[in-house]
Amino acid sequence: MDARAKYPDSSLADLYDPATMPYDLLEAHRANDRAVMAVYGFNSKLSESECVAKLFEMYAQLARGLMPAKAE
Repeated sequence: MDARAKYPDSSLADLYDPATMPYDLLEAHRANDRAVMAVYGFNSKLSESECVAKLFEMYAQLARGLMPAKAE
């Protein structure tokens, strides 16, 4: 959010266009991706589509009651 806040006059379309996305925003998203993957114990070499597929499978299992909810 801090990286995105640096560009208050830019639309989301401008900020998230792969051809024009500011480097610091791209790096912030990459850091977030690495953190999410670490939390779930995913291999950092997974592609985005593989990561999304694993997250959806985990969600499906949770929705079916096959995974215990994480204690907070």
